[in-house]
Amino acid sequence: MTIHSTDPFAVPDGDKSPVRRLRGRLAAPVTLWTAPGPAGLTVSSVLVADGDPGRVLGLIDEESDFWDAASRAGRFAVTPLTPADRQLADRFAGLMPAPGGLFATGEWQQTAYGPVPAHAGAWAGCRLSAERPCGWALLVEAVVEEAFFPGPAAPLVHFRGRYAELTDR
Repeated sequence: MTIHSTDPFAVPDGDKSPVRRLRGRLAAPVTLWTAPGPAGLTVSSVLVADGDPGRVLGLIDEESDFWDAASRAGRFAVTPLTPADRQLADRFAGLMPAPGGLFATGEWQQTAYGPVPAHAGAWAGCRLSAERPCGWALLVEAVVEEAFFPGPAAPLVHFRGRYAELTDR
């Protein structure tokens, strides 16, 4: 067996569409979206819009268990992940095995919006307000009903197909 320093299944840059190559050059926050059920999904195509009310927008796989649960419940939680959450991000992205289910390991805080990692430095409770097809996914829009900031936490980001962390805060 050989351990690769790169993803042996990754599509070479020259074979990717120009839009995918552009998206890969934009650093994106890595978040965990969870819903009652429970169900969850790692999401890096996300935007938070300030206003009255504040909103969260994200690109979600409409065939995911998360979307099924969130659309039924009409609510979900969004948690920004930290550099310590790389395996959690991979598990909920379907890139890592999850024996016993996605929520079988780690400590979880149960909320009306869905389970939230107990160690989360921030999370938001969101009410689903709209969705529409957008490219390969659904553009999901939600109103931020509650936001919690239990402690400081550095963000985990996704850049050019890899996780990265900010070194200057």
